[in-house]
Amino acid sequence: MGKEPRLVGRLLVASPTLTDPNFLRSVVLMLDHNDDGALGVVVNRPLDVDVRAVLPGWQPHVTAPGRLFKGGPVALDSALGVVAVPGERGEPVGVKRIIGALGLVDLDTPPEVVVGGVTGLRIFAGYAGWGAEQLVAMWGHPDQTEGPLHLLDERRRCDTEQQRDGQRRSGHELQRRCHRHLGLAPFAEVHGHDEPKVIEH
Repeated sequence: MGKEPRLVGRLLVASPTLTDPNFLRSVVLMLDHNDDGALGVVVNRPLDVDVRAVLPGWQPHVTAPGRLFKGGPVALDSALGVVAVPGERGEPVGVKRIIGALGLVDLDTPPEVVVGGVTGLRIFAGYAGWGAEQLVAMWGHPDQTEGPLHLLDERRRCDTEQQRDGQRRSGHELQRRCHRHLGLAPFAEVHGHDEPKVIEH
């Protein structure tokens, strides 16, 4: 897997052929990817549970809809916080940047110490994880047919939306508009304006 593109900060989308209930119609934000495997969270599985049920101090600060999200089938009894850190400022206390604006928050840190330095926060119960061979089976290989999870061509999706609307829109405007469909607008700056990572499902 060493020669494959790194997926950190990218979105993987389930193909219609993927029937595993853990990933059916899922969109996965990749948080780690190396030669040993990868880790991510499913971003479109809100649970019918408010954050206050498990982490009451964080409830006022989470991004709408204010619910816990099921991040994946692994370690469902654990919580993982994903935040957006604006600009080029350093890491706020309790936050580790992953790439661009994307970061992970230590949920044991007092919320009032963290929230002044971030612009978005979602909290996930569990995560999705793959070993190296598992990820190749799920994602496919650059020289082969795509697997059941694939990288969406976000720029093509935005071009299609622009043609449908019959309007000229800047890449940045389309980026923000498409991110709103998943409630991920605060995280839209992960890769910058020149390479928009935006999707609609």
